[in-house]
Amino acid sequence: MKKTILSIIFVGCMLLGCKSKTDKTEETRLPRIAIAGIGIESSTFSPAQTHEEAFHARIGDSIFSRYPFFNAGTAIRKRAEWVPTLLGKSLPGGIVTREAYESMVKKTLKMLKENGPYDGLFFDLHGAMSVVGLQDAEGNLIKRVREVIGTDVLISTSMDLHGNVTKTLAEHSDLITCYRMAPHEDALESKARAITNMLDRLESGKGKPKFKAWVPVPILLPGEKTSTRIEPGKSLYAKIPAIEQLEGVIDAAIWMGYPWADEARNHGVVVVTGDDKEQVTKAAENLAKAYWDVRKEFEFVAPVATLDESLQLALASEATPYIISDMGDNPTAGGAGDVTWTLRELLNRPEFKSETGPSLIYASIPGPELIAAALKVGLGGKVSAMAGAQVDDRFAPPLKLEGTVTAIREGDRDAKVEVVVKIGSISVIVTDKRKPYHQEADFTDLDLNPRESDIVVVKIGYLVPELYEMRGDWIMALTPGGVDQDLERLGYENIKRPMFPLDKDMKDPDLSARLIKSSNQLN
Repeated sequence: MKKTILSIIFVGCMLLGCKSKTDKTEETRLPRIAIAGIGIESSTFSPAQTHEEAFHARIGDSIFSRYPFFNAGTAIRKRAEWVPTLLGKSLPGGIVTREAYESMVKKTLKMLKENGPYDGLFFDLHGAMSVVGLQDAEGNLIKRVREVIGTDVLISTSMDLHGNVTKTLAEHSDLITCYRMAPHEDALESKARAITNMLDRLESGKGKPKFKAWVPVPILLPGEKTSTRIEPGKSLYAKIPAIEQLEGVIDAAIWMGYPWADEARNHGVVVVTGDDKEQVTKAAENLAKAYWDVRKEFEFVAPVATLDESLQLALASEATPYIISDMGDNPTAGGAGDVTWTLRELLNRPEFKSETGPSLIYASIPGPELIAAALKVGLGGKVSAMAGAQVDDRFAPPLKLEGTVTAIREGDRDAKVEVVVKIGSISVIVTDKRKPYHQEADFTDLDLNPRESDIVVVKIGYLVPELYEMRGDWIMALTPGGVDQDLERLGYENIKRPMFPLDKDMKDPDLSARLIKSSNQLN
């Protein structure tokens, strides 16, 4: 009887064209997925402009080395046939020139066109890229990508929570998610989630989510007030995992938006994707309401004061190192990185005039002229040259630095060349190109020991993990620059109003979910 049944099944399969397990069939074919992205956080309140070389664009297989989960033999790498095209990632900075943007976009589109077709696209963005002449750079980019790869391809977009999500970006992204931690300790985890969500949908045959709920939230706050290390950000983002586990929900995300660009898209957003309309809609509205309800509870992640007050506290403290965040010119938020205002104030302080004064490390100031002079005189030589304010001289002019060269280091990816100049008891790090100083090795590579310094002044907002763990104490100084923390001083003209906290007494907004069409349903 068993043999008879097997014979019937065999004959039936022959007639119907069934495939054996050993055949290379469409069912066993790995999905073909492209990789692309252009990312930067760019301030429109800075006079700086960002050019193409700042993106250090990777082409083709060189992209894989940026992501540990794409290493040969990893689970993600094995689950698809990957087609890396162009990935450009820049340090935060000023608005991107149109020439730089168009050049990278055209290269990306050309590679996508030449290497198609695709089942999916991993789209790695930041979400706060401003481009000369555009009001929604990422929206423009994804629309142009769609014109090349088609509307049926599954796009999974990964973003920074300080990015912006317009309706256009939400329409053309089938899956979209962002980081859930600030500082962004989960950046790679979030990118991997964007990829695995896409792979799961492709492998299961479910494809595009049936529903995407998008809720704009009229809140615009600096990242230094929305850290997930403290409340209310900590509890707000802690709501997401439970929502993710709901039947019919794929992903939920909260974007805080980017406050240092004057564009209509800059505000908070919630997006939830899934196949259950009621669950997706309810989850999005609940998250948006939770965000709105705690809007007045957001505070700076650390004490905030003027620079003078910060220095008084640092000088009186026995905790070392006492870290002062020079926030207004933070290059990792979009500042030019070359504002000399804070350094000028430090050099004028009598406490630091003598070599025996309190030790202070200042990181950092660009100064190509000083770099050239230091390379000429060498280690131990005396140098006198100008530095800073080549880009942003609104608050202080270029500064003459006169001191002894104590370190020279060449070949840094961002700084190119780094020099340490000792002036009194201050060790000033001067760079050829701007560079943020986030890791202990950034200092020790220059023969500086930040742990033993009395004071460390860093152009940053909230401290990244290594600096945070290193701190003896910490304060954030309200200094001037292109990413001024006092948003009311910026002079917005294009953001949507009313907007909290600029309009503190605004009425409660409409936080109902807008169900966004899929790209293949657009007219």
